[in-house]
Amino acid sequence: MKSSELKALTVDELQEKLEQTIKSLYQLRLRATTKELEKPSDITASRRDIARIKQAIGDKQREAQAAAK
Repeated sequence: MKSSELKALTVDELQEKLEQTIKSLYQLRLRATTKELEKPSDITASRRDIARIKQAIGDKQREAQAAAK
C-alpha cells in the first residue's frame, strides 16, 4: 500500500483500513506461531502498512487543525 493511495482516503476510511490491517496482522501472528505462515515478511509488511496508515491519519488531522485556525 502506497502513501499516495492513503492520502486520497478520508479519515474514516483510514480508520477502517487501520482496523482491518490490525486484524490481519493478528491473523498472521497466529499463523506464524502454528508454523502455517509461508512468508514471514508479510508480518513486517503489515506492520509497515499500519505505520503508514497512522501517519496519514495524523497528517489529515494536522491539516484539519491548521485549516481551523
